[in-house]
Amino acid sequence: MRKMLFLIAILCTLNSCNSSKQSTQNNQAALQGSWQLNYITGPRIAFDGLYADKKPIITFDIKKSSISGNTSCNNFSGTITTAGNKISFPEAMAMTKMACPGEGELLFLQALKKINHYDVTAGYTLTLLRDSVAIMRFTKI
Repeated sequence: MRKMLFLIAILCTLNSCNSSKQSTQNNQAALQGSWQLNYITGPRIAFDGLYADKKPIITFDIKKSSISGNTSCNNFSGTITTAGNKISFPEAMAMTKMACPGEGELLFLQALKKINHYDVTAGYTLTLLRDSVAIMRFTKI
């Protein structure tokens, strides 16, 4: 009887690990594609005032562990690291160097450096977090 319970415990543990691995892969796969910013924490200027003409976009290529996008003014690209729902963006990214009005681009880039977690809800909302605090939110495009 003890052997049977021990075997059942091992099988449950193995199945749990496999489910966790599949959940992680599904979560990372949910990042794939392009996302448009619709919220950023911190600025005293209204969101539409920061990004009046064009909202920042970020595109994830999970197979290549890369990102690209637009800060609302300049284009950028780089590599990311993901593990489970943890994510880190590079300190330095390849970026165009056009002069940009306002402070929207700077706020966007500074916010990316703070991010260490993410959450994808219902496949169409991406929240980038610092621990459990929402820093930026995006909508799938």
